Amino acid sequence: MGRWRPPRPRGSRYITPEGARRMRAEVKQLWEVERPRVTQAVSDAAKLGDRSENADYIYGKKRLREIDSRVRFLTKRLEEVTVVDRIPDDREKIFFGAWVTLEDEDGRIVKYRIVGPDEFNVKEGLISMDSPVARALLGKRLDDEVEIQQMEKWVTYYISEIEYAEISDEEQKPV
Repeated sequence: MGRWRPPRPRGSRYITPEGARRMRAEVKQLWEVERPRVTQAVSDAAKLGDRSENADYIYGKKRLREIDSRVRFLTKRLEEVTVVDRIPDDREKIFFGAWVTLEDEDGRIVKYRIVGPDEFNVKEGLISMDSPVARALLGKRLDDEVEIQQMEKWVTYYISEIEYAEISDEEQKPV
């Protein structure tokens, strides 16, 4: 079995200002901090002689390839994404970037923010706009009902609150 994998489908090209800032910070951390440190470790390991059995050298070279690959991916992705840095006029309708509070029939409340595929983190309540939950929510209004499939059953949620984060002047700077 070969190592070739089919390319994953491209996600949506939208990102919040916070997500773009985090991606730029990751590129900076990898390129200016981690890569020089690993490069120095590889250089030191190479001075020790036999590289074929030198674990520090082998691991360091592997880690450099991983860093370069990640930096290349992030740089290309930052060039092609569109930063959504304005709040929609109709704040009672769910669009990209909205914080949505949902309440089920039992009174349990969940809160999600609809973000781009590069920045989702379910633990923090950030869901990708490409996810089934976000697709069910996009375009809905305050007090609408939404049916979402969870595991093997359908759950009805009521949209109880829609909020949009204010964009600061710092976040409106171009990517």
